[in-house]
Amino acid sequence: MTITKTVPQSVQWNETFIKLLDQTKLPLETVFIELFTIEDVWDSIVSLKVRGAPAIGITAAFGLALSAKGYEETNLLEFKEKLLKEKDYLAGSRPTAVNLIWALNRLVTSIEASTSVNEAKTTLIHEAIRIQAEDEAVCRLIGEHALELFKDEFKVLTICNAGSIATARYGTALAPFHLAAEQGKNLKVYASETRPVLQGARLTTWELLQSGVDVTLITDNMAAHTIREKGIDAIIVGADRITANGDTANKIGTFNLAILAKSFGIPFYVAAPLSTFDVSLESGKEIPIEERNPEEVTHLNGVLIAPEDVQVYNPAFDVTPNGLITAIITEKGIIQGDLEAEIKSLFEK
Repeated sequence: MTITKTVPQSVQWNETFIKLLDQTKLPLETVFIELFTIEDVWDSIVSLKVRGAPAIGITAAFGLALSAKGYEETNLLEFKEKLLKEKDYLAGSRPTAVNLIWALNRLVTSIEASTSVNEAKTTLIHEAIRIQAEDEAVCRLIGEHALELFKDEFKVLTICNAGSIATARYGTALAPFHLAAEQGKNLKVYASETRPVLQGARLTTWELLQSGVDVTLITDNMAAHTIREKGIDAIIVGADRITANGDTANKIGTFNLAILAKSFGIPFYVAAPLSTFDVSLESGKEIPIEERNPEEVTHLNGVLIAPEDVQVYNPAFDVTPNGLITAIITEKGIIQGDLEAEIKSLFEK
């Protein structure tokens, strides 16, 4: 594999389509697809062509703006009614990642003061572009704050893909690794493969290699052994939703790592932008957990690897209780201690 040492970008806006890195093809093929309709966008989210909470939000925002650009309604009220229907349509593509709803609601809110359909169409596009630009800046800040926690030569374990291709750029949990590579610092990353669809194996390792990061792939069930034998110094993960008390939903298997971190006495960090917080929910018990197609577990590359009639439980996420989280790293700084109180204070400000 050729190492280009560049931070990859997964979502790109074009005036007539969205250019999207098809993450289902990685790492064997680097394929960009073009999305022209809202149905294309919905399918790309559901089929995981785009994944990662911020990237999903950015893609949905561009998708809604692109679709609205083609509306034939000339009456502003009718335009807004159609926009709301399509917003709800896209919002149903993935129920757990809060950034999706956040980005769509932000777009709808952005045209409240519009006085014409043409003004509304322009505003929607500008707002979607702004969401992407802000996310890149936010991710860099998260990376800078996280990097303060890691000494040179630290060994850090992560799961899933909370990286550049899951955001506008840099990522959340992977941001400090990209920045470390840019700055010539040495961090050694251990990436869990992340069953059942292997985002860690397929995506995180591919992405970090592009930036020249020292990365080693392990299977999910090697985590405890790896922490002990390789001397892992810390664990850092991303998040799909964080509730008011700090409970965090992330890719299935994250909860396991938090328990291991506590057992081994190493820090367990969550890296996420403020847009991932859902303070309307008191705790993780209220987070809807998506269950995915059983074939993701019973099949591998389309080949059946389990009995056809076996029952399957395939939740996409689990929830890590706040008591297992050492700190949450945001663009505004590092939250630690009494997470519920700190989150309340942060959002009151």
